[in-house]
Order: sequence, then structure tokens, then C-alpha cells
Amino acid sequence: MGRVSVNRELSGPSTSSSQNPPVTTSISRTETVNGSHEFKISGYSLAKGIGIGKYVASETFMVGGYSWAIYFYPDGKSVEDNAVYVSLFIALASEGTDVRALFELTLLDQSGKGHHKVHSHFGRALESGPYSLKYRGSMWGYKRFFKRTPLETSDFLKDDCLSISCCVGVVKSQTEGPKIYSIAVPPSDIGQHFGRLLESGKGTDVNFEVNGEIFAAHKLVLAARSPVFRAQLFGPLKDRNTQRIKVEDMEAPVFKALLHFIYWDALPDMEELVGSNTKWASTLMAQHLLAAADRYAVERLRLLCEAELSDGVAINTVATTLALAEQHHCSHVKDICLKFIALPENLKAVMQTDGFEYLRESCPFILTELLRHVARIGEYSIACRDNQNQNEAPLDGCDAYGRRVKPRLH
Repeated sequence: MGRVSVNRELSGPSTSSSQNPPVTTSISRTETVNGSHEFKISGYSLAKGIGIGKYVASETFMVGGYSWAIYFYPDGKSVEDNAVYVSLFIALASEGTDVRALFELTLLDQSGKGHHKVHSHFGRALESGPYSLKYRGSMWGYKRFFKRTPLETSDFLKDDCLSISCCVGVVKSQTEGPKIYSIAVPPSDIGQHFGRLLESGKGTDVNFEVNGEIFAAHKLVLAARSPVFRAQLFGPLKDRNTQRIKVEDMEAPVFKALLHFIYWDALPDMEELVGSNTKWASTLMAQHLLAAADRYAVERLRLLCEAELSDGVAINTVATTLALAEQHHCSHVKDICLKFIALPENLKAVMQTDGFEYLRESCPFILTELLRHVARIGEYSIACRDNQNQNEAPLDGCDAYGRRVKPRLH
């Protein structure tokens, strides 16, 4: 068989942008996988005297893919210490080569004062890095962990029991390179599926009569979305006749919008729903829909309506919105409406609307709160004016709500 040779001319990177190879990146991450184990030694006085170099051991526990065990030597580990100290070690209990780890051994104070005896290498700068354990049975710890005589009269020993906590942090490294593929995950479209189910009319099993119009729906969908519908359709006092449940005190377009949200999880097009492109009509629909959301405990719809009404505060609708906010405990919308009405440039115009007469009759107590806001604005206006008239060092300035603001430089 003959040989084929290929000669290739080597050159540096091309300066042409069209021929530059793509730049790829990778990163190496080194971190610890941490785990803890608590070891209780009950009957300490009975364990004494077992002999120097002999131990009691905890059950093995897993950290970072390796087994570990705590070894406690009641008479010490070394003969030269003559049983003056107790010894404490953490040992690798499974096969491993150069397992690198950080350790923490804690003798727990059982008096409740929290004066624990802690030996830790977490959070410390180690000259030679984490400790390496090269084989099964490799240990890290202290031969002279604690003198026996002081230990036996300390708060560490209670009811002849010692409590030891051990934390192991196994060092792991991994390299992350560029992704060689990417799958685009589309956003959730469950609302569209349920919305089309409502539009198709397939499988409906309950009908609602609202102001002469009939709306077909699915019991399970309504029950999943509203606790009120759940009680009405499946509770102990459920409606027996689901062929036609009559809904009182609600307009048909409002109930239609409620169903739209329950299935689609989105507000309908308000302008299309009311047949008008005016801001006033959209605000009116949001007001009615807020009341419906509160009635059927559809919390997300309620919050969306609150946001819609907060953004759409206007002279001709603010009084009715305020009344609605008071009746349905919408504190955020209520505060916005009160501040809007209390402004001197708005107050007189709002008081001339039909909505203000409705507010006065339906929520008379709200007028007291309104007067407080008006008085507060008046007090700050007078304070600012008096300060200027007295030729004192002027304030930075204040807005209609009394907040200090810096003057604009011209």
C-alpha cells in the first residue's frame, strides 16, 4: 500500500475579519461540596479506660461522593500523652486517592450559652491549600483535642454525654465549555389552549345567565381558577341546576371579561369589549371587572384591574374609582385617588362630577380622609409661602405633597 503525504504551510492568524476563527471560552470552577454530621457519645464515663489508641466511631456519612466517620479516643491516641488528653479525628471511610477537603470539628457546649470549642479551616487562608487524604483510613484531627480532667467538669459534658459536630467540605473542580447546541424553549401557552377551549364551546357543562345572555363554560376550569366558583359548583351548597345559573348584579360584558381572564389568564381588549376607544369607557370596564374579581376571589385579575385604574386616574372617573377602592379594600388605589383629588387644581373640578355625588352618598366617611389630604397640602403651601415672605434662608422647595425638592437651575 502506498503512502499519501500532505504538505501544509503554517501561517499566523489572518488579519481579515472574514477569515477570523470564532473565539470560544471555557471556565474552571473549584468549590467545596459541604456536609455535616452530629455524633453523640452517650455513657462517656463507661468509655473511659478502653485503652490508649482505642476509639469509638460514628456511623459513616456521605459528603462529596465519599464516606467519612468521626473517631473519638477517650484515653487519647498517643502513648506519650499518658491518657491526659482526649483525641478527635475525622477519617476517610471509603477508597480514594488524593481526596482534598476542608474540615471543621466542634465540641458543643450543652449549657445553652453557645461557648462551643471549634477547630475550623473554612474561611481561612491555608498555606498549602486544602488537606489531602490519600487512602481509606487517612485522618485529620487533634491528638490533644481537650484535657480530660477539665472536660469532665465542663459544660461540654452533660448527663454523661458529649455532642460533637463535624463539617466536611470536599473540593471539586469542573470545567465548563461553550454550549455546542441550544434549544429555544417557548413561553408558556397554556392560557391559549384554555382560551381556545372556551371559544370552541366543546365539553361545556355549565351555563350562566347574565342580564339575558347565556355563557357556557367548564366546571373544572372555573373551580381551578376561583374558590367561589369551586364552592358554587362542587361545594356542599352547590347549585343543583347547572343548566342555567343566574348571575345577579352584573352586566353581561363584565362576566364575559371575567370568563376571558379565567381561561386566557390575560385581560381582554377593553376597547373592543365596550365598543369604544375612549379612556373613560376602558376605566369604567376596569371598575366593574375589579368588583367581579373581588366577588369571585380571582386575585390576579383584581391586581391587574387595580394597576389599570391607578394608571387611568382622571377628573371624570376618580370619584367612582375612589368609592370602588373603599368598598373593595384597595388601599393602594385609594391613596392615589385621594392625593389626586386633594390637589388644588383638581379638587373643584372633581366635586362637580356626578361621581363625586355618588362618592359622598355611598362612602361618607371617605370625605374625612379627603379633607385631611387637602389640609396637609394647604399647610405645606402656607409654610413655603411664609418662609419666602420672611426673607429667611429659603427651603430647598416643596411639592404639592410636602416633599422637599431641589430648585431647578435655569
